[in-house]
Amino acid sequence: QQACSGSVSLVLYFIYSSSASEMAADSGSSSLQLPCVFSPKSRQYLALCAQDGRLRIWNTDSKTLHQEYVPSAHLSATCICIAWGPCRIVKEGPQRKKRKSEAGQVEEKADLLAMGTAAGSVLIYSTAKGALHCTLDGGHSGGVNCVQWHPEDTLLYSGSDDTNIVEWDLQTGKARSKWKADRAAVTSLCVSPDGKLLLSAGQIIKMWDLDTKEVYRKFTGHSTAVTTLRFATTRPPDSNGLYFLSGAAHDRLLSVWQVREDGKDKNSVVSFTLTDEPQHIDLVTSNSKEEALRLAVVCKDGQLHLFEHFLNGPCKKPLSPSCTVQMSDTKDSPVPIPLLAAALGVDTRTVMLAYGNHLQPVMEKEINTAERHICLTRDVQTSLSLSMETAVSKVKTPIVNTKSRVLVPGLPGHQAPVKGASQGSEKRKKDTDTKEMSIAERLGEIDLSSVSIEKGAPKGTASLQTDNFAVLLVQGLESSDASILNKVFQTRKEMVIKKTVARLPLPAVLPLVEEVTYPFVPSYRAVLMVRWLKAVLMHHTSYLASLPDLVTQLGVLYHMIESRVKMFHKLTKLHGKLYLLMTQVGVLMYRNEPSLCLLSVFKCLDCDVSMNWVVGVA
Repeated sequence: QQACSGSVSLVLYFIYSSSASEMAADSGSSSLQLPCVFSPKSRQYLALCAQDGRLRIWNTDSKTLHQEYVPSAHLSATCICIAWGPCRIVKEGPQRKKRKSEAGQVEEKADLLAMGTAAGSVLIYSTAKGALHCTLDGGHSGGVNCVQWHPEDTLLYSGSDDTNIVEWDLQTGKARSKWKADRAAVTSLCVSPDGKLLLSAGQIIKMWDLDTKEVYRKFTGHSTAVTTLRFATTRPPDSNGLYFLSGAAHDRLLSVWQVREDGKDKNSVVSFTLTDEPQHIDLVTSNSKEEALRLAVVCKDGQLHLFEHFLNGPCKKPLSPSCTVQMSDTKDSPVPIPLLAAALGVDTRTVMLAYGNHLQPVMEKEINTAERHICLTRDVQTSLSLSMETAVSKVKTPIVNTKSRVLVPGLPGHQAPVKGASQGSEKRKKDTDTKEMSIAERLGEIDLSSVSIEKGAPKGTASLQTDNFAVLLVQGLESSDASILNKVFQTRKEMVIKKTVARLPLPAVLPLVEEVTYPFVPSYRAVLMVRWLKAVLMHHTSYLASLPDLVTQLGVLYHMIESRVKMFHKLTKLHGKLYLLMTQVGVLMYRNEPSLCLLSVFKCLDCDVSMNWVVGVA
């Protein structure tokens, strides 16, 4: 039991010491949108990057987790953007020789996936291999905001905060060319279907000729950073039939631009109205004037808007969606379920949806969109599935009656005001000569190295009791006073921490968990925070288990602990090999046989060497 407790403490230490920047970013910016993209053509996979920087690929047919990839620097350099490459012929392993009748039936599948990181590198992941294909480094000095594939799967374009665009060659893994795109950061890219033009945008949209790397056209009309660029047609630009879409941050419109031959294209020709800024877009391009553009837009508020329009010139009035889809749960007081991504089907009335939580999304196919306003009610389970081996642990989910209701203290959302615990039941000695000290005076006289909880402490020394710690902690949580919290959290005595947490009122438990899991920048403080978190889980597990929104509060922490526990078994095997190696070296050195000592070392390291060479070295 002691060994298990020590390993868990070590796991928590590494978690919090390494995830400081991630926790701070997640707590500071609640509007952070995580990348979520369906694979092209067949829509067989859904690629999603979680808050901890791990890539998860879900199978839309079986609705299960297909693959999971953890980059080496997923905590310090999280993924900002992802993009699927063109479908190609994939060799997944040894296959039988095809017959002559099957020779022409070659199926192309989605394989490569590009991920832009905050460190300025681009990772290329292969779903066929289930591993990293290559890493593109040295092109950017800032975070990569957007990646876009060329129709040929050997070229890739990336835009960064350093205002540059880089053209990568995946065959060599190096940059072919690099040029400055704008004065501001490059926030969006898009390559034309024929591979001859490139759209880039920060606050100004520019169209580049990829052969000469020169500006072909400029478009202005957004006051904020452009986050979405998509070509809407496949027609050549010299026929006045080339259109593209653009969407910006904090903008509730999608603008359509026409690339005219005479250059008179300063204003947008069509606008699509939205309920919030666009987060995910899927479209079916228009190949001719007789073919309508089909568009699916998932907004930041979680709604889906579908549009269908013929692109044949300017339109004065903004266009409303032909269908709006919303989702909610099946409770008595319905709560909206956010939509994460959408993909248009072959049929004009069908669409594929991904909704729910990023940790475990729910995928649904064949949604009929014949009506103008659709509200879907779904029972989304918030329980997270364990992906650990059955030999390690077997977890059984308890059966809960659907008619029962759980009553928990506090307001909805469990952010009730923190109130101090009543101290009326405790008897204290009254001293007429001394006056009650304020919180500031108590902090000034705290000596954490001499904190005592014993009954026989001398009266002359300033000893802080656990009830004072609980009062100070509640006061610090209620007023968000960093100085009070730092003084309390610096204690190292396990008994003081346990009794302080045990005396806390229930409304103060969740604010304490949020405060403990947030600022983990220095590693020495992470050790102290783990002790407080351990005490909270020991004393208030029953209350935390009753919270309905516990998944969103502790979901990322759960997955990070799970990944570290998997690594623990590999570390124990490595420890055994190193112990065996050191034992053999010690025995041979005691026998004064250096040649055999070196030979045993190389054998343990799986090195193929000869005995004569080892004797010469010895």
